Amino acid sequence: MPLNCASIGTKIPQFQPHRTRFLQFPPPHVDRFSSSSSSSSSSSSSSPHRQSSAEQPQTLRASSTQPLMESRHESLDLSAPRAEEYSKELEVAVRVVQLACSLCQRVQESLISKTHDGESVNVQSKDDNSPVTVADWSVQATVSWVLSNYFGSRNVSIVAEEEAQALLKASTNGLLKSVVKTVNECLSEAPRFGLAGPNEALGTEQVLEAIGRCNSTGGGTGRFWALDPVDGTLGFVRGDQYAVALSLIEDGQVMLGVLGCPNYPMRKEWLSYHHRYHRLIAKLTPPTSETWDKGCVFYARRGTHEAWMQPLLQRNRELEFPGYVRPVRVSSIDNPALATFCEPVEKTNSSHSFTAGLAHSVGLRKQPLRVYSMVKYAAIARGDAEIFMKFARAGYKEKIWDHAAGVIIIQEAGGVVTDAGGQPLDFSKGIYLQGLDRGIIACSGSKLHEKIIKAVDASWDSSCL
Repeated sequence: MPLNCASIGTKIPQFQPHRTRFLQFPPPHVDRFSSSSSSSSSSSSSSPHRQSSAEQPQTLRASSTQPLMESRHESLDLSAPRAEEYSKELEVAVRVVQLACSLCQRVQESLISKTHDGESVNVQSKDDNSPVTVADWSVQATVSWVLSNYFGSRNVSIVAEEEAQALLKASTNGLLKSVVKTVNECLSEAPRFGLAGPNEALGTEQVLEAIGRCNSTGGGTGRFWALDPVDGTLGFVRGDQYAVALSLIEDGQVMLGVLGCPNYPMRKEWLSYHHRYHRLIAKLTPPTSETWDKGCVFYARRGTHEAWMQPLLQRNRELEFPGYVRPVRVSSIDNPALATFCEPVEKTNSSHSFTAGLAHSVGLRKQPLRVYSMVKYAAIARGDAEIFMKFARAGYKEKIWDHAAGVIIIQEAGGVVTDAGGQPLDFSKGIYLQGLDRGIIACSGSKLHEKIIKAVDASWDSSCL
């Protein structure tokens, strides 16, 4: 049976606590937001101008004694030209993914504990019968709102999975009301994550606008964010693995990626257990910040040859991890007999029979690790597995938000990700990975990757895919 667990350059980013001040993105005149200790300046903002002010970049909260993100050896200069390009974007992305993961954890607990006639009242089906939850729309609204407020709505283009119109169609059962409530609860906790929140609760129209703002179609020119608010929704509603994925793409190249994995165990040995068992044990023995059992966030930036991992923020704490940010690196195993390979849980998205045949022909001996969502990419980046193979059935189109963040993290951690023809994935053709040759192969190293590629070529004609 398969195991079903259904930096910036040379610098290590660390978030610092204690007294707060603000680092401002240009232009420096914006004062809508302030720290919790200086509410007087925020009260001067008038609500009729909320929409126009969202077009202006905002500020980030930081330590008064140290910069917001720092190295173990030297501080990070956010004003440096090319040396620290995309550092502000990475900083905001890490923080907002942490915030989004906190939202998802609360919603997942609610979905598991509260049902109505055997079905969760906050789960709907899309036109393709795949599930969508209050968390999907709430995360999308939250991330969109935060990015727009820090970089200006005119400067932010987002490709994302959910549509505001679909939420309006489902509004008769109170789902829209639940989304608005969840978004405001989440944004009220933004200061805990070093982010500025709104002066007052967002209304329904503002939440719908934030969701609808994610209407970019991508492409090969310009800059846009790719967001999958809840990757692996089926795993999410089942109380299993899922991910929050955010990446920044510019001129067709993935420049940075952040992958939040709220249920991914920090200890590799937990991967051998079904997640429900891990969740039960975690409740019986609540972890401390040092045990890292409650999930993590992975992130990387193109060209640094480094990827990082930090634990999720625990409740009632502020985002402060000095000493807990770890570099991650792919496994050094290149012997197929010792390698572990990942594949999707659902057979509808990938052919298990074909990957089983490939595994046998290459010499893989271990049972596959079947995991929901982009957690598979995290497993390879951290060295918990060596191979990820996905060969979708005819007619299925891979979407860029399902892969962008995971690809850059594996690559910067030392791994290789291509299509089955050995070509890099192309994120410049819109929302789909156009021109994809048969499937996707991610490996910890080039030797394993070459063996998989050769095996695919040798057996493809008989695959019936």
